[in-house]
Order: sequence, then structure tokens, then C-alpha cells
Amino acid sequence: MMNAKPSSVEEYLSWHSPEVRTKLEQMRSTILKAIPKAKEVISYSMPAYKTTEVLVYFAAAKKHIGFYPTNSGVSEFRKELEPYVTSKGAIQFPLDKPLPLDLIAAISQFRFLEVE
Repeated sequence: MMNAKPSSVEEYLSWHSPEVRTKLEQMRSTILKAIPKAKEVISYSMPAYKTTEVLVYFAAAKKHIGFYPTNSGVSEFRKELEPYVTSKGAIQFPLDKPLPLDLIAAISQFRFLEVE
């Protein structure tokens, strides 16, 4: 099932357990509130939010929610992201901890302003 390509964010969310889906829905609503001009799409089989280009993506993994705000979104918030596992363009938010929704919103808004 997870190798299939979702046709919508709703379909993507429906593939996950209720606990994981709750966190994914928190990510989704936080991003949509932070960047209301963004269009919700599926890109690389993940929920993504774009204006002229994709600003951020997110996806569920076995033990975390991956948030992908590109390299600039990670480097700009390096200090705030110290508690999390990060790589060049990715952040891992553990499933067993609350999501840092204010930080997710700030990074999403940063990406929106950067692209505008």
C-alpha cells in the first residue's frame, strides 16, 4: 500500500494509523494557516505546499514525521532545531513527542517569504 502513489492529501492521511494521522493533520493545518496562499498538492508521493514552487513537504516515517522545508528552511532555523535530527533539507519530529507547531509555522512562513 505505501508504495502506491496517493492521489490526494486526504488519501495519504487515510493510509496511517489514527495516532500518526492526528499528527499529520496537525502538520497540515499548521502549514495551511501559516501559508494560506499555498496550494496543497502531492509531490514525490508526499503532501506538499506550493506557490510558484514547492515550499515545504511532510511525510510519516516509522518513528518520526519528516518535515522537508529545503536546505534554507533548515539552515535558517538551525538554533531552534538543535533538539531534532536534521539533515540538509529535512527535519525529524519524533512520533512520541508533541509537534513544535509554532516552529513549523515559522519555518513555513519563512519559506513563503523567501520564495515570494
